[in-house]
Amino acid sequence: MAFRKPVSAIRMDFLIEGFIKAIGLLANGDPETFSAISATMTVSAYSLLATLAMGLPLGFCLGYFEFRFKNQVRVAVDTLLALPTVFIGLLVYALFTSRGPLGHWGLLFTLPGIAVGLTILALPIVIALCATAVEGSDRGLRVALISLGASRRQLFLSTLWEARHGVVAAALMAYGRVMTEVGIAMMVGGNIKWRTRTITTAIALETNKGEFAMGIALGLVLLGIAFGVNFAVSFLRKRH
Repeated sequence: MAFRKPVSAIRMDFLIEGFIKAIGLLANGDPETFSAISATMTVSAYSLLATLAMGLPLGFCLGYFEFRFKNQVRVAVDTLLALPTVFIGLLVYALFTSRGPLGHWGLLFTLPGIAVGLTILALPIVIALCATAVEGSDRGLRVALISLGASRRQLFLSTLWEARHGVVAAALMAYGRVMTEVGIAMMVGGNIKWRTRTITTAIALETNKGEFAMGIALGLVLLGIAFGVNFAVSFLRKRH
């Protein structure tokens, strides 16, 4: 009578085989795998730069200044943190489609188009966390800077430096959010091979096709990026 492996052992062999194939794809520089990695890194960089360029000044103003309806604005920003990504994808798609108001820009099914959607997703995160960090900074520093005649630029930079840990946390959370987003990348980018296929959309597609090795390989890349970012932030905190 032939010996049969237990079902659990067969499943474990399946997972081990998938990991071995995934490591082989990464080690051999599989073009399709690295195309998705490159697209993800590109749109993440675009969206993070745009988010920080807009989010840091807005978060500073929200946390530093007192103005009418400030509480209502804060509530609105906090509400946008839970904005459904499918809705953002639908909104950006409607704007950039050929019948939309921005269709002539030609951004639908492009990496910059995905970056626009990811920027909308990450912007409330940076604004809210930056505002919280600024509100928690030393009030005495502000008084001292103003009494010394600091310019608005110096006041802005000094306050952000004082709240740097919160700012770094905001950037980290925003980066992690855009790196793992699926819906916006799928709807706005179209998941086009060699062009707009990102890590997350490639994982979803290859898993549905039964190509678990590539999905595991791309998942390992996501895990490695997350570890690298957290290690860098931890290192910076220890130095400063």
